[in-house]
Amino acid sequence: MTRKIALLCGAMLALFYALPLHAEVPATDSMAPDFILPDQNGVPRRLADWRGKWVVLYFYPKDDTPGCTTEACRFRDDLVQLKELGAQVVGVSVDDSASHKAFAEKYHLPFPLLADTRAEVAQKYGALADWLVVKVAKRYTFLIDPAGKIARVYLSVEASRHSAQIIADLRELRITPR
Repeated sequence: MTRKIALLCGAMLALFYALPLHAEVPATDSMAPDFILPDQNGVPRRLADWRGKWVVLYFYPKDDTPGCTTEACRFRDDLVQLKELGAQVVGVSVDDSASHKAFAEKYHLPFPLLADTRAEVAQKYGALADWLVVKVAKRYTFLIDPAGKIARVYLSVEASRHSAQIIADLRELRITPR
């Protein structure tokens, strides 16, 4: 029996090490990886389409869950301030467009929610939690400047205060250009 357990553990370790390595988080001042993903209405959206604006690209784990709902609704409630600062809010998760549509309608979210169903964009941004059979986006945010460069990276996000943090950072970045 001990030999079987040892073989099973060895096989699991071999499988773990055979998995592809996850992408690293893009560095501040690097160009943000471009992508094309459908939004909650099935409309293809490309990051480059928002060039000339600040982009709040936030990854979140799952539609209609407590933390994700809090974060999305805070962005919704602060959207006037964010727009005044020249920012476009864009949410991304591995849920599909139909799930995003229901979520956006339920909470009146007036910004694009992008469906990264193959988890390729989350992977590019180092924002993918991959547990073999389950993949979810990590709660990471990238503040992208009007030229398409990553100005700030947020890897530790508190959903209830994140929007206010973005607003404060946008004000700072606009006053002291990089």
